Amino acid sequence: MTHSPSPSPLRAADVLARRLFKAGCRHAFGMPGGEVLTLVDALETAGIKVHLAKHENCAGFIGEGVHHADGAPVLLLATLGPGALNGINVVANAHQDRVPMVVLTGCVDAAEAATYTHQVLNQQAVFAPITKASLRLDADAAEVIADKVVTIATEGRNGPVHLDVPITVASAPARERNIARAPAGKTAPSGETLTQARDWLATAEKPLAVVGLDLLYQDASAPLRAFLETHQIPFVTTYKAKGVLPEDNPLCLGGAGLSPLADKHLLPLVEAADLILAIGYDPIEMRPGWRDAWDPARQKVIDLTAEPNHHYMHQAGLNLIASIPETLTALSKDTPPRDTWLGKEPAAVKSALATAFPQDDAWGPAGVIAECMATLPQDTLLTADSGAHRILLSQMWTCTEPRQLIQSSGLCTMGCALPMAIGRKLAQPDRTVVSFSGDAGFLMAAGELATASEEGLAPIFVVFVDASLALIELKQRQRQLSNAAVDFARHDFAAIGRAFGGNGHSVTNRAELRAALTEAMAADSFTVIACEIDRGGYDGRL
Repeated sequence: MTHSPSPSPLRAADVLARRLFKAGCRHAFGMPGGEVLTLVDALETAGIKVHLAKHENCAGFIGEGVHHADGAPVLLLATLGPGALNGINVVANAHQDRVPMVVLTGCVDAAEAATYTHQVLNQQAVFAPITKASLRLDADAAEVIADKVVTIATEGRNGPVHLDVPITVASAPARERNIARAPAGKTAPSGETLTQARDWLATAEKPLAVVGLDLLYQDASAPLRAFLETHQIPFVTTYKAKGVLPEDNPLCLGGAGLSPLADKHLLPLVEAADLILAIGYDPIEMRPGWRDAWDPARQKVIDLTAEPNHHYMHQAGLNLIASIPETLTALSKDTPPRDTWLGKEPAAVKSALATAFPQDDAWGPAGVIAECMATLPQDTLLTADSGAHRILLSQMWTCTEPRQLIQSSGLCTMGCALPMAIGRKLAQPDRTVVSFSGDAGFLMAAGELATASEEGLAPIFVVFVDASLALIELKQRQRQLSNAAVDFARHDFAAIGRAFGGNGHSVTNRAELRAALTEAMAADSFTVIACEIDRGGYDGRL
């Protein structure tokens, strides 16, 4: 008579991994060390694939690319000491960009740390300022801590949560039980503040909405569209919120926040409005020119947010702190629409913006972007690195869906576009995925080309090659400072792509770029397209 083997007892790491799987996580990214091997085993056993990246910072950005496709928290896995510290940038970025992330780091046991110092530091103290919470796994409370990690990362304004996992705790026996915790319910505005807001909306002749990234996590696109179209309210978005409504909507004035050229047209319209509706708007994405962009003493201003704002970048006459979809519905109820902007000022601004950012350049950075827009499918998924090209891209590209263009908007960190494109392509292999990087930002993350090759992925990496930190060099010249520490050599980026097992093209005009893009879309492996442009190509374009 044979007996089936008894199931292995649950470890604390298993309890954690099962909770992460329940939260929708199917991928984890990082570079393991001996201290996290039990975690790796537990994640794989639970059905979560652990992907080896070439740097922990890029691992987090690959995970963010996946998150924008599947909505699950990012899983970043790092060993103790240098592994954990390598991920600091991407964790801070997740905090400022409202990305739900679970940061799993190995650590030595407390008793061991009393006498052992090699690679040992207070990792919770390091992560605490840049996360929503920093916790430590305990086998006796593994199920509670696991639930806390997911809940804190995904409730309210999303963000990263750090969990230190001691070596022996990960493999210690633990039990699993369901946590009977009711999710937070949606709140709706009421009372005198809502009555006042309805009155302001009903009497506004020149209302204007500024829409921000908090809309992305509230399933608010349909209520937002109904609200803005019913009341004929033109709107601008932050760069992160581009596409929350299709940007070909007649009411859409495009993205804003980092381009002085765009602000030249948009800010006078803001000043002319008699009602400003800041909808899910967090000015962390905006340049200083948007500080106090409106005057509550002269204009009616309503802040619509799910959580109170403490940034002091602007003030409002009314604050509606509630679920944004519920708030928009409540505002519209019994509030009759009226004709707005009888002078057609928003339409004039929309036309002026199109003239300010033309798409007929023969070459240069604007020509590169225009050719990509003309050649690539309308539903192409885009990632953008920080730099001058990102500002131009965000102003020129018309997004038709939320998260179509993702970028680092709060922290504005370099080196994010390449790994985020890998994550997007991993999660959505049937979509065309293109990253846009400056040459300096591309070099920061070039090692992840090996990851794209190993995963068998075929995103397209467009590189603006001008051998300069173009945006910083431009600011240097504007301040009449001498050229220093902004220029570097012109490297063969196409050859780098081929060396890592992909395809590579160097292009110098729109016809060559069109041919390279067409070939890349049909390729079975990734493609690096190095667009050789002149220095100073961004002058007058931002």
